[in-house]
Amino acid sequence: MKKIIVTGTRGIPYILGGVETHCENLYPYLVQMGYDITIVRRSCYINNHNNKIKSYKGIKIKDIYAPKIKSLEAIIHTFLAILYARYIHADIVHIHAIGPAIMVPLAKILGLKVIMTHHGPDYDRKKWGNVAKYILKIGEKWGIKYANEVIVISDTINKLIQEKYNRYNAHLIFNGVNTPQKIQTTEYIESLGLIPNQYIIAVGRFVEEKGFDLLIQSYLLLQQNNYKLVIVGDADHESEYSKKIKKLAFDNNIILTGFIKGKKLNEILSHARLFVLPSYHEGLPIALLEAMSYNLDILVSNIPANKLSQLNLSDFFECGSINDLFEKLRIKLSQTNLNRIYDLSPYQWKYIANQTEFVYKSIF
Repeated sequence: MKKIIVTGTRGIPYILGGVETHCENLYPYLVQMGYDITIVRRSCYINNHNNKIKSYKGIKIKDIYAPKIKSLEAIIHTFLAILYARYIHADIVHIHAIGPAIMVPLAKILGLKVIMTHHGPDYDRKKWGNVAKYILKIGEKWGIKYANEVIVISDTINKLIQEKYNRYNAHLIFNGVNTPQKIQTTEYIESLGLIPNQYIIAVGRFVEEKGFDLLIQSYLLLQQNNYKLVIVGDADHESEYSKKIKKLAFDNNIILTGFIKGKKLNEILSHARLFVLPSYHEGLPIALLEAMSYNLDILVSNIPANKLSQLNLSDFFECGSINDLFEKLRIKLSQTNLNRIYDLSPYQWKYIANQTEFVYKSIF
């Protein structure tokens, strides 16, 4: 049985983040295919809810030290995870994201075979300073140059690495989404003061590139009494921006649920009227795919990563424009609430697992 060590993620389960959701859904399928999968978690994200977990859906869990310092935790943790992979004689180290990919050369020096999944150019995120952005760019360069195989999660990222690094043999494997079982219960949303089909929902971490301040300002321009605004998520690291979002929400009766999963998230998505993603930067947003899986009407910024072929021109607004977002919100909410159907066949996790196994076999 081939041993695969997975790093670059904060960990699973119940830990907020796109890479985390990706790993939580993908690797159980690879376990079923006969692989020995170990996900290495960052110790600073292990709380009382999941600190005793040694396995999850057949995946082995290994907790390794990481300081909760946003500019250091990924690099230090990945360094230690690679040493652990060498110690247990792993067949493959699968590194997610370009920050941790700065350790790809170390893994190769230690004789390990490496796959790097590029989830997006994180140096475009507003939260990073100049030094951090430089390190992220080095991570991207070394990951693309030295990894045995590279996976990209969107056409946009694939074009980026072709243009920047002339790497034309990356494997395009999309993010995925589960087909949900929508529920009729309303206990949770009622506890938040919500009425089915009478609220707008946004999902994500409280970081600048998500654009939640833009969404709140546009929503307030609507002077909308019939529809409430709900934002699902929180900050990994409390910042001036996350404090600003919480203050804006508190002052304007906007509902913040915090980080939720499972039945609560299922219920709140099952009864939403409109999903909005005002991001300035994305890889391939799982939150958007999840909203589409619930047949929700969609309104997203017109950045390349959001331009899925399943969406219509009317589903986009000009990125960064309060006025355009306000106008598109007004139009969307004035329309009849249609139950939309999207073709999500390219985004099924089982299909994605089969594609990932092909990459593993190409190394063996």
